Amino acid sequence: MDIKSDESELRALMLAGLDGDATSQKVLLKKLSGYLRAYFKGQLARIGRGPVDAEDLVQETLISVHTKRHTYDRAQLLTPWVYAIARYRFIDYLRRSKTAKVDVPIEEAEEVFALDDASPVESSIDLKKLLAQLTPKTRQALQLVKLDGLSINEAAERAGVSQSAIKVSVQRGLNALSLLVRQRSPS
Repeated sequence: MDIKSDESELRALMLAGLDGDATSQKVLLKKLSGYLRAYFKGQLARIGRGPVDAEDLVQETLISVHTKRHTYDRAQLLTPWVYAIARYRFIDYLRRSKTAKVDVPIEEAEEVFALDDASPVESSIDLKKLLAQLTPKTRQALQLVKLDGLSINEAAERAGVSQSAIKVSVQRGLNALSLLVRQRSPS
């Protein structure tokens, strides 16, 4: 059994959880923990680390999935969204542990940062290509708030703009991305 074959079940659990079914949410997090554990053990092995930190990364990712579930787009696949969060948690781990590409054997560096278990189920929509079509200001606001998970206040401080400017940029960015996705979708 792989995560790709479980996408519809996991997505149904997520949607039920979003609609207030606490049991479905609990089952979803339990099922995701197994996939995430395997993902993080693989990533840690690629950089020559043992699986000791995998459990912390799983817990951090599950907390992020739970606290950011309101940002999940019901029309999209669930697993790419979950793996995007997991990748950010792993990058945060690398930053915290002072691990960088220089610590990874050069022949494995691209693999560590480019490959993951989610590649077979990645959405056909390439978020980076979509974001590249936005203005730098809008792209930065979306990156900070929606992808990095910063609060409006934190994002405004980091970008050196007002909170209102961040809110407006995020809303404009979401509207622009929505339009771009609709234009790409087959009719």
